[in-house]
Order: sequence, then C-alpha cells, then structure tokens
Amino acid sequence: MTNEDKAGPAEVKQTKTINWITMALLTTVAVASIRGLPAMAPYGLGSIILYVIPAVVFLIPTALVAAELASGWEGGIFGWVYAAYGGRAGMVAIWQQWIQNVVWFPVQLAFFASALAYIFNPGLAGSGVFIGAVIIVVYWIATLLALRGVKTFSEIGSKGLIIGTLIPVLALVVLAIIFIGTGGQPQMSVSASGFIPAWAGFAGVVLIISNFLSFAGMEMNAVHVTDMHDPGKNFHKSILLASILILLIFIPGTLAIATCLPASQIDLTTGVFVAFETLFAHIGITWGATLMAVLIVIGILASVVTWIPGPSRGLLLVGKEGYLPPWFQKTNKAGMQENIMAVQGLIVTALALFYALIPSVGEAFWILSAMAVQLYLIMYVMMFLTAIRLRKTAPDVKRGFRVPAMKLVASVGVIASVAAFLIGFIQPAGENLNPFFYAGILLIGIIILGSGPFILHEFKKPEWDLRPKEKPAAKQEN
Repeated sequence: MTNEDKAGPAEVKQTKTINWITMALLTTVAVASIRGLPAMAPYGLGSIILYVIPAVVFLIPTALVAAELASGWEGGIFGWVYAAYGGRAGMVAIWQQWIQNVVWFPVQLAFFASALAYIFNPGLAGSGVFIGAVIIVVYWIATLLALRGVKTFSEIGSKGLIIGTLIPVLALVVLAIIFIGTGGQPQMSVSASGFIPAWAGFAGVVLIISNFLSFAGMEMNAVHVTDMHDPGKNFHKSILLASILILLIFIPGTLAIATCLPASQIDLTTGVFVAFETLFAHIGITWGATLMAVLIVIGILASVVTWIPGPSRGLLLVGKEGYLPPWFQKTNKAGMQENIMAVQGLIVTALALFYALIPSVGEAFWILSAMAVQLYLIMYVMMFLTAIRLRKTAPDVKRGFRVPAMKLVASVGVIASVAAFLIGFIQPAGENLNPFFYAGILLIGIIILGSGPFILHEFKKPEWDLRPKEKPAAKQEN
C-alpha cells in the first residue's frame, strides 16, 4: 500500500438534511422502476419466484452489507473499499459504479422517451433519432436540477417516487383487480403450475438476469449517509423500508400487466402503457392511460435526478484524495461536483447517439443495459469482498448495524454477482444480433469504459492532491 493509500478519504461536509424515511424513498426511487415490469410479466405467476430468488441471493445481501458498511465508514463504496484494500482499489470500485451509471442513463431515458411518445405520437417510440434527442435534452435538464444541491434532488426524488412510481403501480394493481372483478378474462395461468416459470433456454435466462439487476442500487445513496440524521441508527431502517417498497412495486405491478395482456403481446418498452390502455378502456376511461404516462414521465425524471449526483459525488471523493486532476475536483456553491457532472453529461450525449446509429431501438437498449450491468457487477463483487475483509482487519470499528453471519451473506452475494456477470454475455431471447458480435461488443465496452481508473492512476501527479499539507513541527531550542 502506498503512502497516499494510508490517508483516510477526504470529507465533504454537508448540512444534515435527510431523515431515514426520505433516504428510504431515495433508495427506492433509485432502484425500483416501472420500466422493468414488462420483462417479467410474460412469466405470469412464475415471476414471483423470479423476483423472490434474486431478492434472497442479491437484494438482501446487498442491503445488509451496505447497511453495515455505511454505519461504520463514510464515503460510500469508495470509502468502504478504501478502508479494506487502499486507494487504488477504492478508485476502481467507485469508477465502476459511476461509469455504469453513465451507461444506464440512456437506457432509463429511452423508456422516458417511449412514455413521451405514447402521450403525443406512439409511432415515435421506434425512432432512434427521437429517442436519442429526448435522452440528450432531458438528461441535461435533470443535471441542472441536480446541480442545485442535496435538498433539491432529495425533495425531487422522494416526491417523484410517489407521483411517478407508487401511484402508477397502485393504479395498475387496482385496475387489474377491477378488470377481473368485472368479468375480464385473466391472460395468465392462475393454476398452481403457473407459479413455476417456463424454461426458455439460456437466452431466456438473460431476461431473468436483467430482472436480477433490477435490485441493483441499494448502496448508491449510502454516499449521502453523512447528510442523514443519526445514520448509525437510521440507515439500516431506511434500507429495510426501501427493500419492502421495492418488492411491493415489482411483484404486484408485474402481475397486473400479466393479467390483462397475453404474454406474446407484451412489449419491453411499451408494455406498461398498453396495459394501462387496456385496463382503462375496460372501465371506459380512455384518457386515463395518457394521465398515467404523464405521471411515469415525472417519476423517471425524478429517478434520473436522484442518480446523477450519487456516484459522481463518490468520484469527487476520489478527486479529493488526489486521484483526479484538480479540474475534476471543482464544486459549485451548493457543493455539487459540477465538472464531473458535465463530463458524464458529454458521455451520455455520445451514448445517446447510439440509438440513432443502431437500426433497432431494442438492440441498442439491450446492449447498453447489459454493459451497465456488467460494469456494476464488478463493483458489487468488490463490495462483498470488502465486507468480509473489514470484519477481519477492522473488527473493533464501531458499526451502527452488524450483519449476522457476514461471511455467508457476503459469499452468497459474490457467487450470485459472478454468475450474473458470466450469464450476461448471452444474447437475450428475441434479439437478432450475432451472438459473438453481441458478446464482443460487451467485452470491448467493459474494457474501454472500465479502464479509466488504471489510466488515471498511471498518470497520477502529486500536485493533484489539494488537501492542506501539515506543517512540520518547530524545532525546540535546548
């Protein structure tokens, strides 16, 4: 370990403005999204198992480990890995979290564009040019909002979750119940055998892995733990509430879509809106689907505003340690990392053009989704290994929460993450790309996008560290 690795992460002081319920809502809006519901809806009742298994082997380990690490160490994933393996490893971990987030933005905003198209002209949902243009415009609007500071994006995130995710999911479930209660014919099997998902080969497993990573992001807002009131006591409570809310969004919402739409007619990008259209038409309220689309648009915007400052703030901590050039360490009056956020905006803009260049919007969606997942899983493996190591090397560090059987819980997380990483190279069912081209593009993307910390560390200079230097003690005269 080098000398600079021995120093603790730099602190970024903020006013404590987040209570545990707000943190739970921020975590929920960062993880739960209506966007992923159509992917699991074709499995009907079988989707329950496909949600529960990933929750057991990934969501729960992630939530528990993040709660312990956040209650003992500040700085989010960077601070945690830093404490276990040193500065270079911490930089690699936060970089993977940050860069996957950058790749994920176009995917999330592509769904936003589909919702927008549904409101004005559904035909635009298949236009790569339209999708790319919406991604660019909306992303920069969200960035300007996030630059206003913690208070602004926390309020937008918590309120956006209620307006754009909880209300639409609740409406979807209530409408599905009314649909069945008023004579509608359920489109999914309601027999006991329906709880066992049909096997569709390894290509179908990729959709399951996509659902598996629908739970990713539980640790993301831990970087804001220093903004909480009494985080040692409250962070694990926020994680528990968020986990419950996430499952209540995913499972009932998925079953509601499966109730009203045949599996063969569920589209991954427009399935939610078609389901609303079908359910509202059943009760004679044709304008209801448009209203839900508007609410979903608000929710997606809130989600993006929440995600923009999280991982990039972790990268700021890296900069404060001297791992990034001084230009990247600049913050605005609200304490937000404006230059880092500007750079990530330029990358998102470049990736948005991907939609205009790839003939199929669906193909672009899956390539970017899978790439984001692969990069994220590298970070998760490091996080779980960090938790195991810190139990050995720092057993006396006070933790506000301790995971029972940490080695077992973290090991399950490692195995699940590695398995998901490997399976992610398989092309999803229904796509027509050459499987070797698909896997090759993923591998090249992971190498290029994931190599940033190694390149920066190679060119690292002492003058990048702007922390105040300690003055040597004055010599005492005899």
